[in-house]
Amino acid sequence: MREEIIAAVKAAGVVGAGGAGFPTHVKINASVDTVIVNGAECEPLLRAHQLIMASESAKLIAGLKTVMAATGARQGVIGLKHKYEDAAAKLQAELKNEQAIELFFLPDIYPAGDEQVLVHEVTGRIVPEGGIPLHVGVVVANVETLINVAEAVAGQPVTDKYVTVTGAVNKPATFKVPIGIAIRELIQMAGGATVPNYAVIDGGPMMGKLTTADQPVTKTTGGVIVLPADHSLVTQKDTPWSVIANRAKAVCCNCRACTDVCPRNLLGHSLEPHRIMQALGRGQYNEADVVTKAFLCSECGACDSFGCTMGLSPRRVNAELKRQFGKAKIKNPHNAKPQSPRENRGYRLIPTKRLLYRLGLGQYDAKAPLSTEPVTAKDVKILLSQHIGAPAKPVVAVGDTVNKGDLIAVIPEGAAVGTNLHASISGQVYAVDGSIAIRAM
Repeated sequence: MREEIIAAVKAAGVVGAGGAGFPTHVKINASVDTVIVNGAECEPLLRAHQLIMASESAKLIAGLKTVMAATGARQGVIGLKHKYEDAAAKLQAELKNEQAIELFFLPDIYPAGDEQVLVHEVTGRIVPEGGIPLHVGVVVANVETLINVAEAVAGQPVTDKYVTVTGAVNKPATFKVPIGIAIRELIQMAGGATVPNYAVIDGGPMMGKLTTADQPVTKTTGGVIVLPADHSLVTQKDTPWSVIANRAKAVCCNCRACTDVCPRNLLGHSLEPHRIMQALGRGQYNEADVVTKAFLCSECGACDSFGCTMGLSPRRVNAELKRQFGKAKIKNPHNAKPQSPRENRGYRLIPTKRLLYRLGLGQYDAKAPLSTEPVTAKDVKILLSQHIGAPAKPVVAVGDTVNKGDLIAVIPEGAAVGTNLHASISGQVYAVDGSIAIRAM
């Protein structure tokens, strides 16, 4: 059965729908004792997962059972928050006769959805430094990924994405849209922006990236947040690296506030952002044992958005160090296995509500209900690289006619990691370059 499930998930092009897009057929080709559903949705303003846990509860459970079958897991756990009342009620009704699957209610903290934090909250286990949940017998999959798994074994490829459109828009909502549709169209569907000059964040306010309204929705787009162009969060994300580095060298006083709220440090990992900032300030890049701990950073942003009061960004410093290490082919040397979290962890957790207001987003805390209206697109641009691994190889050419669900790009031969892509609308291919563009006929 495992081989059939993995083959179906691979053929359907399923990737992690809420993170970097790791191909799911690779992740579930493992043996574990527990599968955890990541229903935390801890990024402020995002609503898609809590809404589809309620609307697609049966399909979610079917997807979870499928992954449990593939991995041999004896236990399935759906991690969500008490405040997702509708989702909890629907799931409890579906699970009344299930013995191997249970709900686990998570604290309303950020980042409860970080997979290492989630594993510890649910199982009490701590993933080793530089490790993944598989190293402690766990596979973590998010809600939409498991919906796609359930559809994959029924022969349906990934063609659509659930996206919350919120922030400075007239009618915040969550839509199911064709992959490749322009973000601009989603903003229009949400009633348009409420401000003339706006910026767009692809993802959540913490880990999302600035993008433009012309960019397409991908398999990993979980949210579109519209904010005034001069909002402090936009300014923070748009600050160039040279400014980040100079501020770190000139301003950091090593108060360790960044380290005190670091989720990985609180789990017992040796990551200490303030010491990395100290090394940067002194120009002590030769302190390899200190600066290489940047590898342990998940880039969740707790350090700069909640910890530091000086406007510094240890997160950006760590990301740049990792980029430079990768360029120099330096690998992570840290692999300690903490046995327990920090004693003060319970007092250092970040309440989501406080984070929301710290980010200056309180006025945008809208429900963003799930739209029941079908969304059509006249034009889509499906990126060949929207996942971890090698870009997909096109199997269509300009002028070809395709139907929704048709295979249009495949995993390149010899690639260790990659994914297939499928047409998200029916129409004619009119461009093939870094993407495959299709126009409805």
